[in-house]
Amino acid sequence: MAKEYKTIKEVVGPLMLVEGVEGVKYDELVKIKQANGEERFGKVLEVNEDRAVVQLFTSSQGLKIDDAKAMFLGHGIQLKLAPEILGRVFDGMGNPIDGGGEIIPVKTEDINGAPLNPVARDYPEEFIQTGVSAIDGLNTLVRGQKLPIFSGSGLPHSKLAAQIARQAQVRGSKEPFAVVFAAVGITFEEANFFIEDFRKSGAIKRSVLFMNLANDPAIERLSTPKMAITCAEYLAYTLGMHVLIIITDITNYAEALREISAARKEVPGRRGYPGYMYTDLAGLYERAGRIKGKPGSVTQIPILSMPEDDITHPIPDLTGYITEGQIIISRDLYNRGITPPIDVLPSLSRLKDKGIGKGKTREDHSATMNQLFAAYSRGKEAKELAVVLGDAALSDTDKLYAKFATEFENKYVSQGYNTNRTIEETLDIGWDLLTILPKSELKRIDLDLIEKYYPKNKAGE
Repeated sequence: MAKEYKTIKEVVGPLMLVEGVEGVKYDELVKIKQANGEERFGKVLEVNEDRAVVQLFTSSQGLKIDDAKAMFLGHGIQLKLAPEILGRVFDGMGNPIDGGGEIIPVKTEDINGAPLNPVARDYPEEFIQTGVSAIDGLNTLVRGQKLPIFSGSGLPHSKLAAQIARQAQVRGSKEPFAVVFAAVGITFEEANFFIEDFRKSGAIKRSVLFMNLANDPAIERLSTPKMAITCAEYLAYTLGMHVLIIITDITNYAEALREISAARKEVPGRRGYPGYMYTDLAGLYERAGRIKGKPGSVTQIPILSMPEDDITHPIPDLTGYITEGQIIISRDLYNRGITPPIDVLPSLSRLKDKGIGKGKTREDHSATMNQLFAAYSRGKEAKELAVVLGDAALSDTDKLYAKFATEFENKYVSQGYNTNRTIEETLDIGWDLLTILPKSELKRIDLDLIEKYYPKNKAGE
């Protein structure tokens, strides 16, 4: 039962103080009604005895506290859910913005959700094909995993996000696949790019989009990822779908967290971010996974732009602790025209070994992955040595490794944003590149695999 109070005592910026309240809960939704019939919404940020601090979703400008009433609705922010949610576009508060009308809900869920019981979790081990060689071949994404993309300002993470959303699939599975895309604090142009890209490619039919623009209130930025995750949980655990969530940009989410923390005059932590940011981010990321005995799964690719390309910044630093690896987008590769500019050496997928091999990808995947990593690493070192000492300082073998590193970037990593490679194509490109090196250098691959997969038309001895 909603309770009404005419005891609004103070409004400072987006914060409002209501006194004399009873039975009010943290995160509860509040409707503010004015005498002229205007309605605004907010949520409870803090409860202290009989006083509640409410965060408004919109500006407090023009709010007259003398004749306004605060109605506490008894529940948090909720999302209306139904199978028809697929193919729709919503704002950050779950309101349709595609002209398709309201969702008639089968059920409504609180967006804060409930954490998965660790005992009920199933281990992630099924390969998800993104069609991007640098991810599929070397930093494989596994169903139920959390694999963030670390980018920088001005780098093309939006294009990579759209490519993965278009191309991702679970091969050989009879269960339907869906993508939930959440854009947090982006510009109108970026939002338009994503919506048009999804529509042109037809990916919109299996997708749900949540769009929060840069000029929307900060509080809405905090709800957008939770809306997307709640939607994904419904599709996965109620409708039995494989769901991939892509959230861009987590940095904008963390900035909103800092803004609201400052408004509440909380003691700041590292670089002004609240001390509970780790817990807050974990509350988002840990909602990914699989549940034993249920067919669906939730896989997450959060994207964050590192301020000043600093990987030790609190946002990427804390994200790295919580998630199972990271894909790193390189400014150097971007400047050299590699698309997508994924730097495979510092990138990591901690679960890749669980999702590859015979019956999942191909029997040679693990061995060729290790060989490509080793060869590329040595090739980069050889190129750096040549810059300092000149080509004459390199041995013949080192020159081959340097050539391998260049070809690897140009043919394996750089594939453009519209090329969708199967895992077999990715592995075959890897084998072709390995023919640059003598067979005697392929020390990480068993002889029987070399005999079976080494391109027969290449000498390479």
